Amino acid sequence: MQKKLGLVITDGVGFRNFILSNFLNEAKSTFDEVVIYSCLDKEVYKGFTTNEKIVELEVFKENFFTWFFMKLKEVAHLQLNKKKSFGILDSYNINKTFSKTNRGIAKRVIYFITKFLKSEFWIQRFNYFQKITFRNHRITKDYIKYLKKDDVDFLFFTHQRPPYIAPLIYATEQLNIKNATFIFSWDNLASKGRMAGNFNHYFVWSDLMKTELLEFYANVKTNQVHVVGTPQFEPYVYDEYGYEKETFYNKFNLDKNLKAIFFTCNDSSSENDPIYLKSLVEFIKHNKLVEDVNLIVRTSPAENPERFESLAKEYNFIKWNYPDWKTKRHNHQESWSQRVPSLEDLNDLKMLLKHCDICINVLSTITLDAFVFNKPVINPVFGNQSNNLYDDQKFLEYEHLKNLVNSQASIIAKNETEYLEAINYLLEGKDDKSLKRAKFLDLQIGNTLQGTCQGIVNTINKCIN
Repeated sequence: MQKKLGLVITDGVGFRNFILSNFLNEAKSTFDEVVIYSCLDKEVYKGFTTNEKIVELEVFKENFFTWFFMKLKEVAHLQLNKKKSFGILDSYNINKTFSKTNRGIAKRVIYFITKFLKSEFWIQRFNYFQKITFRNHRITKDYIKYLKKDDVDFLFFTHQRPPYIAPLIYATEQLNIKNATFIFSWDNLASKGRMAGNFNHYFVWSDLMKTELLEFYANVKTNQVHVVGTPQFEPYVYDEYGYEKETFYNKFNLDKNLKAIFFTCNDSSSENDPIYLKSLVEFIKHNKLVEDVNLIVRTSPAENPERFESLAKEYNFIKWNYPDWKTKRHNHQESWSQRVPSLEDLNDLKMLLKHCDICINVLSTITLDAFVFNKPVINPVFGNQSNNLYDDQKFLEYEHLKNLVNSQASIIAKNETEYLEAINYLLEGKDDKSLKRAKFLDLQIGNTLQGTCQGIVNTINKCIN
């Protein structure tokens, strides 16, 4: 019996995780055919696919009523779970608005309604009404036609949250096609809003993530949740990714005799990044570090690097890595999601992590990337409710970051003094957190990295059977 797998790529990160990794090769060796349903332009797959059919999806843009029921579902989920998780409570508060636009007024109505209607029953009712708003939409009908024509046995979504995938989920329901979603990131369950819809199966990174999913989604049963790890880090353990050490030093014009500090930036929502980078370069400029160093700064793939232009002009000793993520679809409701990485960028990131001596970032997933290479990490978080900085210390109360704090696997620097002391401590070779880093990785990533994609494909195959 022939088996066809449908793979839904929603954004640039999904492309990185499931196209630049070994996933397609593993899928092709198991299934008779793989059909890619892409929310990205078809052109991005050139050179990365062979005979796979690629269906470029017209992205569904929700009307007011679709948005209204989606928001009812999401805010009800936040209302229901805000006492369980500080991250969800924070998302609930952040989403409040005093805007006088139609959607701003509607959102305040939604917050009032969901004070009373916030049970799992009502969340499912809101989901049902949301589906009614788009079931006769032209794009929804097109999705159903695509799936009928391709006759796939299983549809695998690489992200659970984008609202524009809801009609595609609905299409699988109408055609009785089994589906699954991959939980996108380590923070998505305990600090984000509701998934775009209901799935037959849920693929999670770890037992920890499985526990969170079952806690926040009462309608999901244990046998629907599968611990598979994440392909995000798998390329780091294969020799075909990356390049020679000599090439690395030449590419970034580094002094081979100096240790390297790797500073990675989040997007603009991480408002204090320029402050932490400024402090670091001032330490270097005024000889406050115990030794000379190379400094390499990687800006966020989700934005252009304008925020750091003044620092780049003022401090010519900084080496910059501007991620090679190009926007492939413009006028998109989530334009940042349309940035697509190159293979060269993945190779660069692997080499930067492999050959750096210290990694500095503000509590992002790159902490885990660095841990894969057993590199010490400093997380600067100076902002709190008492000073004039953006309050990034509040994130230490998020569930996934409370685990990081409790693990003591990284160094949390809450002021400039602690920041300088942490950098010098590590430069002096006093790092003693190797075992803690390994233990934290085991907590967050359930499986070994090697063979992750093969394991995901095998699990999909079992779900079909």
